[in-house]
Order: sequence, then structure tokens, then C-alpha cells
Amino acid sequence: MVSIAGSGLHYKAGDSLGVYPTNRPEDVAEILSHLGATGDEPVSPAMLKLTSPIPLREALLSRSTLSSPTAKIVNTLAAKATDPDEKAKLTGLLAPESKDLLTAFLDEREYVDLLAEFPSAKLTPQEFVDHLRKLMPRLYSIASSSKLHPQEIHLTVAIVRYRTNNRERAGVCSTFLADRVQVGTTPAPVFVSDSHFGPPADTAKDCIMVGPGTGIAPFRAFVQDRIADKATGRNWVFFGDQHRAFDFLYEEEWNAWVESGQVTRLDTAFSRDQETKVYVQDRMRENAAELWTWIKNGAHFYVCGDAKRMAKDVDVALHDVIAQQGGMDAAAAAEYVKQMKKDKRYQRDVY
Repeated sequence: MVSIAGSGLHYKAGDSLGVYPTNRPEDVAEILSHLGATGDEPVSPAMLKLTSPIPLREALLSRSTLSSPTAKIVNTLAAKATDPDEKAKLTGLLAPESKDLLTAFLDEREYVDLLAEFPSAKLTPQEFVDHLRKLMPRLYSIASSSKLHPQEIHLTVAIVRYRTNNRERAGVCSTFLADRVQVGTTPAPVFVSDSHFGPPADTAKDCIMVGPGTGIAPFRAFVQDRIADKATGRNWVFFGDQHRAFDFLYEEEWNAWVESGQVTRLDTAFSRDQETKVYVQDRMRENAAELWTWIKNGAHFYVCGDAKRMAKDVDVALHDVIAQQGGMDAAAAAEYVKQMKKDKRYQRDVY
């Protein structure tokens, strides 16, 4: 929960909260060590277009992205390396035939890895920061309704921790919120990002919401909003994740809303709880007849979450349900979905 009391910020269901994170101090310290720098050195990172220099430590801690290095720094290191083996490896990575190898190499590394692996290539603080990109704010779908919580913003954050190149990695903003913001004492710089994504203006309309994982966040806000508005339209929620025991976000709330009738249907898909994996799009197909009844009678259809696979799979399932249950061929179903989008009855917030 983020308190916005006294901030002047306002939000509506469907909006996102932008958070400006800082990098982990231990990552900054390691980079300074490899550069042989104190952190006080004045630098003017090219991507910031500053009118005056800032301390290197500030540039690394709160202004620059320390992950996702590009081929540009490999070129620079190759030019500056004095150790023959290091130079040979860098040169080899830059060879035209090594394009895929270079991509795989960089995918496994952050900037600190390159400084550690090629210590003979001495970079000045300014040379190093000129390779970095600007640290951008992260957007999180707001999981609360301002009609119920006008002074608070609720977030649903999956903390990102993983391992590559034998190093522990951490998502910058998720671990900023989890580990580095002190509850009740440290203000986090935030802003509200207005969105096209939102529940139907007509509260009599039915809502179908598909939000696996943290994609459920805005739909918690939608349901709270519609409860506050005493909406007469029905709510149907599809939620999925890996394990019911560990991953059922807001389980008690959803069950209470189902019991009270404020959520008409709740269909869940926990992919790892049985031998055959089951996803939200499978639940859609299992309930195709009723889903089509809701849609043809004017229900609004919403999707939030992973763009790479889930949203695509849900979109395919939606087309299939409309084609099969509506007695249409693929072209007619596609046209029907296209019209839903034009009418703002099919909205997606995917990332």
C-alpha cells in the first residue's frame, strides 16, 4: 500500500502507479570497485543531457540502468583491453559470424559482469556512464478503487529474483519496493499514469475479466469500483497461476465476493496442481457456451498480464469461442472481435 495522503494525486480504476526506483547499493559499490572510483567523481552521462555534472555514485544509484549491456560496451572494452586473452575473447564476440553468440553472451550479463571479466580494459567513470541508459520508472497496475481508498494506492508486486552467469540478480523496482523502501519513513517518488483501461461507464453492463498472476491487480480495483457504484452488471473473473496454495492472490476477498454475489463467477486455473497444465484460456474454452452468452448480450471483455504468451493465447481462445458458439467462420469471428475493440468492449492492459 502506498499512501498518497496530502500528495494531491488522484486515480481511477484501471490507472497505473509509476514508481521511480533506485539500484541496489551493493551493485553500485561493486561497479565503483571495478572502476577504481570513489563515487565522488563528476560525470555527465550522455543520456541525461545535464547542464552540470553529478557525482558518479548518484548517476549509478538513481539515474542509470545497470543491466542489459549492449554491443557498444563490448566494442569499447575490446579497444581498451591490454590482456591478450581478454582482447581475443572480446574480438571474437564482435566477429560477424558471432552475432548469435554475442546476443547470448550479453543476455546472461549485466554491466558489472563485463567490468569483472575484462579487468585490463580500464574505463574512466565518464567512459563507463556514457554506455548506460536512463533508469526509467516502472508502471504497476493499481489494485484498489479510489472510491473505497481515496488516500491509498494498493499494488500487486511480484518480487523478481533470479540467477544468470552464476550471479544473483534482482528486479530493480520490485526489490526497491520490497527491500529498500522503509515502511512509514521513506517516501517513494511516484506518479499516477492515466489509462484508457477501465470498467464500463454503464454500470449495468456485464464484465468479464481475465487476469492471471499479478494481472489480477486492476480487476480487484474494477470490482471494488463496481461495488462502490452499486453496479447491476455481473462480474466474471478468470484467475490463474502455478499453485493454489501459494499463488492465489486475494483469495479471501474473491471468495467473499463470490459468496455475497458481487462476483457472479470465479474460474481459476492453477497450472502446476495437476499433471496436465491448465491455463485461463482452457477455462474459457470449457465455459464457451456461457461465455458467448455473456458476450453476445453486451458484456465487456478485459485482459491484463503477460503480453508474450498469455494475452495471445487468450485472444486466440476468444476468437475460437466466438466462432464456434456464434456459428461463424474465422473471418466473421475476427470481424466481430474487431468491432468489440472499436466499441471498447474488448480492452487489454498487457506488458
